[in-house]
Amino acid sequence: MTNPHLLVNRLITGLAMSREEFLQAWDDTPDLKNAELIEGIVYVPSPVGPSHAYFDSLIHAWLVIYASANPGLEAGNNATWIMLGSAPQPDAHLRRLPEFGGHSRIVENRLLGAPELAVEICETSHEVDFGPKLALYQRAGVREYITLETLIPRVQWRVLDNGSYRTLDPDTQGILRSEFFPGLWLDTKALFRRDSAALIACLQSGIAATTR
Repeated sequence: MTNPHLLVNRLITGLAMSREEFLQAWDDTPDLKNAELIEGIVYVPSPVGPSHAYFDSLIHAWLVIYASANPGLEAGNNATWIMLGSAPQPDAHLRRLPEFGGHSRIVENRLLGAPELAVEICETSHEVDFGPKLALYQRAGVREYITLETLIPRVQWRVLDNGSYRTLDPDTQGILRSEFFPGLWLDTKALFRRDSAALIACLQSGIAATTR
């Protein structure tokens, strides 16, 4: 049996780990709730603080509302993805179901492939989110990748264009609009002043604009 402390030991020593070893160690470590394998290296994040938790919940609600208005989409958070040779755990994701043309699927209760949209709340994880994880998402074909930095504050919305990410610019009102998901609008000013009502109102305006 795999050593139940293998994940932590590998993190400390910085040794490489295969995806199969990681998944087995994960199964053998029931007390560990969050861990990722990115390009052969295990990362165990710091405990989640109140700011991270707030934005994580708000972004998840934002995606759930959008998915509920668009058949064939599914939102989720903190799920482990079997992605190429890695196993990332994005804070939130939006995926198109296979029967609606999506490329990810569920096999043996695991998500395989890549979501169309991934979101990371960046508070203590900048080095990973802007380095190996960004490179992994780009290589795996994640169509849009959002990083939300809680301390600056700043949102960067990246769109995959010919195999590389480019960053979207907000309009004069601070609103970012998805290129892949029609009507998925994010009011960044409302987001950082923690005005959830305005954030959802902006999203609903985007959804309405696509159904006229």
